[in-house]
Amino acid sequence: MSRKNKRDDELDTQTTIVDMNVDGFRWYNPTVKKQKTENKQKTVRHNVSRKEYWQMVRGMFAAVMPIVLIVLVVFGALIALAYWWLS
Repeated sequence: MSRKNKRDDELDTQTTIVDMNVDGFRWYNPTVKKQKTENKQKTVRHNVSRKEYWQMVRGMFAAVMPIVLIVLVVFGALIALAYWWLS
């Protein structure tokens, strides 16, 4: 097998994104039934206690707050500079 063919095989995952058996297309086959995909993602519910939930919320705020504070400080500095420049 050549290197080019091997690379093509790595890129082709045989994953179907959309069913192309649509009425109006020339390859439409009404006898083909839609097969249920085995790899459907199932929603998984984790049992999370109230304490764990609020720890996750606090962690999210701890991760986002530095960015929010930096944006607010820069925005405030720009307003202060514009006020100083235009007055």
